[in-house]
Amino acid sequence: MERKIRVLVAKPGLDGHDRGAKVVARALRDAGFEVIYTGIRQTPDMIAEAALQEDVDVVGLSILSGAHMALVPKVQEALRRVGREDVLLLVGGIIPDEDIPILQQMGVKGVFGPGTPTSAIAEFIRRELAEAEPVA
Repeated sequence: MERKIRVLVAKPGLDGHDRGAKVVARALRDAGFEVIYTGIRQTPDMIAEAALQEDVDVVGLSILSGAHMALVPKVQEALRRVGREDVLLLVGGIIPDEDIPILQQMGVKGVFGPGTPTSAIAEFIRRELAEAEPVA
């Protein structure tokens, strides 16, 4: 039996609005992923430690506070410190269009704004991980 794709959905920073993160987490679980939701107000170190302990393939950050340009690099650094810089990093939430290319240059593979169909997120994850599979 093939191992399910493991996705960590995290809410970094002080943003307490998590309805969207919960909707995405449930939709990904319904799409066949194994989903770990960390809850609100997570520090970058807490997120990285959860990614390590849960052996996830994907870390999805839900950020509505506008602090994405400060939080994403901190999460990336924390992931590097625990040896999990290999995860597929996604960001969802309120992200201005002009910040998307900058986030992508920083290593964020996908940015999903409000109204993105959850099926599109699931398909993106499957496609990205399939492309990353080593060729034997």
